[in-house]
Amino acid sequence: MRDVAERAGVSVKTVSRVVNGEPHIRPETQAQVRTAIAELGWHPNASARTLRTGRTGVIAIMVAELRRPLLAAMVEALVTEVDRHGLHAAVEPIHDDAARLREVLASRGRTFDALLAVDAPELPEVTDDDGPVVRVDLTAVVPTSGHDRVYVDREQAADLVLRHLRLMGRSRIVRLGPGSLDFHPEAAAIPALALEGPDRRAGYRGAQRAIVDQPQVDALVCGTDEIALGALAGLYAAGIEVPGRIAVTGFGDLEDGRFATPSLTTLDPDPAGMARAAVDLVRGRLRGAADEQGRDLAVPVSLIRRESTMGASPR
Repeated sequence: MRDVAERAGVSVKTVSRVVNGEPHIRPETQAQVRTAIAELGWHPNASARTLRTGRTGVIAIMVAELRRPLLAAMVEALVTEVDRHGLHAAVEPIHDDAARLREVLASRGRTFDALLAVDAPELPEVTDDDGPVVRVDLTAVVPTSGHDRVYVDREQAADLVLRHLRLMGRSRIVRLGPGSLDFHPEAAAIPALALEGPDRRAGYRGAQRAIVDQPQVDALVCGTDEIALGALAGLYAAGIEVPGRIAVTGFGDLEDGRFATPSLTTLDPDPAGMARAAVDLVRGRLRGAADEQGRDLAVPVSLIRRESTMGASPR
């Protein structure tokens, strides 16, 4: 730590305060210390910190599963943000196992200082006494969680998609899988097809069902990019031109969508921005923020317009 202090031109105490996430440190001072830490490749002594503060310096990231690329991208953003603050992340997939969920929650205060719950089911009633809990709801929707929560601005997302499709002359929309449109005032007027899952296989089958059940359909709004990529394949197999006959939109801005044929119009939920907001909430609680009620932060999305709604660009 002394070497970091000398490199940054600050005191050892200041380095300690930055590493432990204490408040009221000028941003430029924090930047100097973090730059020095990176240049020296220095890592805090976790055992010493635990003895001094009673904390482990470990934040648990609980996630439904890691097979879904969108959830994996969200977890990666959270790990990066936790690490940026000199803390450590422990990723805990629960795979719909209620006993595993209870086990991770019970580890707060012993193994973990706090918990970030990514697209987790509704949590049992637990207080923050053993460590704060912050929900990160990327595709899940738990309106009244009782905990701090960071979530996608679904109303804005739905408005962006509907406005774009209407500008493209699309009016006979079908929803594939749960998504932002489910909570829009116009949702009742937009047919929805339930899918077998949130993956490409379900999207493939769902798109082919849509053209049979709703033969006038001219746009598919998919709950995730995975569903949308499957839908593109299903429409291609059925000889349906995209976007000539049917436009397709996704959610998640996965890299695969950028290189699909046609490339996929999608909503970018800004995982990095969600991660910053979630980790800031955790650090605030660890520093003693004592709001009685959980705080809700809606993170705006952006619409990425590509060929699946716009048509091929001139080469």
